Amino acid sequence: MSLHDHHGGWVIALSFVLALALSIVPLPDNLEFFRPEWVALTLIYWCLALPARVGVGVGWFMGLLLDVSRDALLGQHALALALIAFLTLHLHQRMRVFPIWQQAAGIFVLIALECLITLWVKGLIGESASLWKLFATATTSMLAWPLVFLTLRHARRSYQVN
Repeated sequence: MSLHDHHGGWVIALSFVLALALSIVPLPDNLEFFRPEWVALTLIYWCLALPARVGVGVGWFMGLLLDVSRDALLGQHALALALIAFLTLHLHQRMRVFPIWQQAAGIFVLIALECLITLWVKGLIGESASLWKLFATATTSMLAWPLVFLTLRHARRSYQVN
């Protein structure tokens, strides 16, 4: 497939913009722990659906945007999302054949790994980190996966993104 055969790049970009917006919308303090990792979920979906178009570079770039938008140490989310993209690309042929509920279990592990890397970096710079947030975020991301998967799959098919 040549570069000219790709369609719908704007759908991919728009999905990442919406995921970034959902990641920075203010929530009450008691609900902040339960915010799904929207950008990571979107990245995982596009790495599964279009591994030739969305990869580690996109993960790194979106991580940098997430770092800037969340006022985090520059590179902490970039490192985590690049690793998540790499692992998803490495496992995409296996994950695609699973039913959505089994994919959600894999999503739990990937998001927990992403949160663990973020917590590790925070620990290195002396910020307090909470393991409770890791499990809450991974659980809500796992529960949000079917919604993200079905919504983005519908958009990909409707706009013939390839």
